[in-house]
Amino acid sequence: MTTADLVFTRGPVFTADPARSRATSLAVVGDRIAAVGHDDVRELIGPGTEVVDLTGKLLLPGFQDAHIHAVYGGVELAECDLTGTVGVEEYLTRIRTYADAHPGHAWITGGGWSMESFDGGLPTRQLLDSVVPDRPVLLANRDHHGAWANTRALELAGITAATPDPVDGRIEREPDGSPSGMLQEGAAALVSRLAPESTPADRLAGLLRAQELLHSLGITGWQDALLGVFNGKADPSDAYLAAARDGSLTARVTGALWWDRERGADQIDELVALREKLSHGRFRAGSVKIMQDGIAENFTAAMTSPYLDGCGCATANSGLSFVDPHALRGHVTRLDALDFQVHFHALGDRAVREALDAIEAAIEANGRRGNRHHLAHLQVVHPDDIRRFAQLGAIANIQPLWAAHEPQMDELTIPFLGPERAAWQYPFGDLLRAGATFAAGSDWPVSSPDPLEGIHVAVNRREPGTTDGRVFLPEQRLDLATAVAAYTAGTAHVNGLDDAGSLLPGNLADLVVLDRDIFTAPPEEIAEARVLRTYVGGSLVHGA
Repeated sequence: MTTADLVFTRGPVFTADPARSRATSLAVVGDRIAAVGHDDVRELIGPGTEVVDLTGKLLLPGFQDAHIHAVYGGVELAECDLTGTVGVEEYLTRIRTYADAHPGHAWITGGGWSMESFDGGLPTRQLLDSVVPDRPVLLANRDHHGAWANTRALELAGITAATPDPVDGRIEREPDGSPSGMLQEGAAALVSRLAPESTPADRLAGLLRAQELLHSLGITGWQDALLGVFNGKADPSDAYLAAARDGSLTARVTGALWWDRERGADQIDELVALREKLSHGRFRAGSVKIMQDGIAENFTAAMTSPYLDGCGCATANSGLSFVDPHALRGHVTRLDALDFQVHFHALGDRAVREALDAIEAAIEANGRRGNRHHLAHLQVVHPDDIRRFAQLGAIANIQPLWAAHEPQMDELTIPFLGPERAAWQYPFGDLLRAGATFAAGSDWPVSSPDPLEGIHVAVNRREPGTTDGRVFLPEQRLDLATAVAAYTAGTAHVNGLDDAGSLLPGNLADLVVLDRDIFTAPPEEIAEARVLRTYVGGSLVHGA
């Protein structure tokens, strides 16, 4: 009998296999799981076997992230970092400190500030001028759907009161029409195109920095949700290809090729060529990312009815559909016929409906090809569309961290949606009851990449550590097993890794060990768990 290279004993083991969700032991031979069971697995222990005692710990399939921007996040870790606080004075202190520490930088770039920190979510150029008046500053907000610029950056870009808004964005303005310093959506590109582009070395270093962080959180694979040039940011594809070729990419990664919304079907042949060029080793580029709308906080998420104003009256604005809905159906049908997966950004209920309509058109034209199209974010879903996910096989790609009461939700979203539509937000429970398949991700660096924090909110519908006793739409909570499966088997399914995401004999030994059994701990303590070990293909990539 073959002896194992690695054996975990004295469970618990969560398999993510509905037929047998729990075991106490698991054995690994090479990069594959050889056996899952109980005391019988110990028969595979030989003189060269590494034995890991799980007493008091939990073994799970490795987490996977279905929607992340790993290279961008890794690069930003080396720039001016405004994450982890909502204090305006703290922002200004960090910006001044960063600028002083980098006197040779022609531009000050970075981001991570939160819209809740400013009245109406709108910072001003004058605030930035007060700490860096002589060099251009451009800082993306936390969700990366807008950017904060100082006067010098706006001057270099030639943005004045006479500058028209781009079709895919908005320049926020002062009463006389002058730019205020906040650039929404595509308007950020008016300035970011002038900022120094990251180098290939920067991007590779950013990927490896991100990979180290993600492995430390138990993440063994992900789908990068944007490979291409976007809002002046360089294409991160070269970093993945370089790391895949030299062996430094230890994670399993699917790349979503960016759909240029200013072009049409003429780009499809280029996407086919990129899929072939970029797929190597543990990196595959078989998905296409279509951003169909913006976000609710800046009123660019596409809604089926208008946003409200501060007095609760309907406005003339229902958000933006970045791709014409009729054209979208044709594009998705062609991509599906070429066996591309389509990864939609669909946040408002109109964008969700337009994406589902496009998937339905592809099925009618091509039949069911099993390309596992998925819709990310799903902040507002019209009740009429809930059942369509299961009917069409469209996967619900959820970012659970956002489904909680916090200032951005309570102050910048709910009042402008109105009570009926606000109750349609992040309807995880309704989707589950309607038979939808889930995948889950973080959208890092928009929000924390820690899967345990996301699982915590999916189960509790409250932020970790909050003192706010309110539960955000409690009927939409998920049970723990479903939430964990979304971050493991569900995302592996989206990424075409049918031999990963669950602990079954023959599957890849992508594993994570937690410091406690979250299935027996109180639900409000899920986010307190910590990752002790992460394995990819049976090889240790993180050890606390």
